[in-house]
This record gives sequence, C-alpha cells and structure tokens, in this order.
Amino acid sequence: MSPENRQLAHRLGYAGLVPFVLGCALIWLIADRNLDQHAFVSLALSAYAALIISFLGGIHWGLSFARGLPGRQPLVWGITAPLLGWLGVLMSPYAGLALHGGVLIACYVIDRRVYPQLGAGDWLTLRFRLTAVASFSCFLAAAGS
Repeated sequence: MSPENRQLAHRLGYAGLVPFVLGCALIWLIADRNLDQHAFVSLALSAYAALIISFLGGIHWGLSFARGLPGRQPLVWGITAPLLGWLGVLMSPYAGLALHGGVLIACYVIDRRVYPQLGAGDWLTLRFRLTAVASFSCFLAAAGS
C-alpha cells in the first residue's frame, strides 16, 4: 500500500470512531430527558457497532480469498462476527452494547493471531487503538442505557 493510502486508511479509521464516541456521549447526555431519543441513539450506536463488527469479519474472508489460505477458520469467523453483531442489535441496549464491546475485543484478539499469518500484521497497532476506543464507548454506552 502506498504511504498516501496508508495515511488515508489511518485517518478514515480514526474518523470511524466518531459515531462510537458521539453515540456514547449522547446516550449519557439525554439519558432521562427523552426516552424516544435515548432509544434512537442506543439503536443507532448498536447498529453502527454491528456494522463495524461485520466489516471486521469480512476482512477475514477477503484476506483468505486473496491469499488462498487453506482452512476454514477465517471463513467461519467471517460469518460468526456479523451474527454476533446482529444478535447485539436485537438485544436490549444495555446488553447488546456490552456484547458489541466484547465482540470488538474478540475481533482484535483473533486478528492479533491471524493478521501476521495473512501478511497484515503491521495494521495491529491501529486496530488496537480503534478497538480500545470503540469497545470502551460500547461498554460506557451500555452502562448509560
């Protein structure tokens, strides 16, 4: 990847944290003021977390196909992560957002083991930072739900 595209990927990754941080902040700011708005923000954050979890699972499929890896693990995880994300959306916000935070951490733990094998180990520092903020936002939002 060119240095310009790598820098763009980092910027976009950090920009992707905005909905996590904003959603978490809004959950706490409107906690008891308006139940409809609170429910909307909780659902919006949960849906966004599930979308990101699906993206993280899909990376395993893409890298597996691109590298022609044998084995089923990347393909199985590639569908397990989105299913867990979807399950979190269906749950009440306090439980679903906690599940999302846990799945985001699980995605990182699995990526930490698999990315070096797939030639993507140099992305783990960025992945750690993004995971830390996103999962913390989910856990904090769950506490405010």
